[in-house]
Amino acid sequence: MKKDNNGKKSVFRMISDIISWTIFALLMLVAAFLIYYVIATNIYASKGEKFKPIISLYTIISGSMLPTIKVYDVVVNLRIDDPAKLKEGDVITFISQSKINYGETITHRINKITYENGTYYFTTKGDNNLVPDESPVEYGNVIGKVILKIPQLGQAQFFLLKQGSKLFLVLIPSFGILIYDLLKMLNLFDTKKKVDKSLEEKDNKMSKE
Repeated sequence: MKKDNNGKKSVFRMISDIISWTIFALLMLVAAFLIYYVIATNIYASKGEKFKPIISLYTIISGSMLPTIKVYDVVVNLRIDDPAKLKEGDVITFISQSKINYGETITHRINKITYENGTYYFTTKGDNNLVPDESPVEYGNVIGKVILKIPQLGQAQFFLLKQGSKLFLVLIPSFGILIYDLLKMLNLFDTKKKVDKSLEEKDNKMSKE
């Protein structure tokens, strides 16, 4: 009977450990992603509009793509090195060359593709707009194709940017503490396994006697 209870306790502890570690890992990933996002945004801005990283993230600040993409959603873009891989219906992020939005970063859907003098041009339109954008987008101004939307993450970005360096002074030591606690938890987990194994061996020995 005692052996069965110990077995149930071991299973419960194992499930509890898995849940705890899963939650901890998810929190670490979210925190790391937020920090990367803020740093990457500043790097893109400092390198200028022609800089095209393989993966880029942009916060949507207008309702032109409603209801598909909402204000404060973050879009993750993948750089497309072959323009022929883009097709009608794809959502792209690009640097606008129109008179109204010149130099602005825009995320709209492709609704027409033309090929002239060796160059691809993409006519784009916001899902919530009545008419297509004023100027076709030349391939050289395409930053990337939207591959993922993260709802409302932009709210966190604006909060982090608003707090500025003061927040990073808190985050950096906090990550140090998290890493230290993680190492400590790993040691405790290893010690706990050894103790459990020792107790189980002891119970088995007593049962046989």
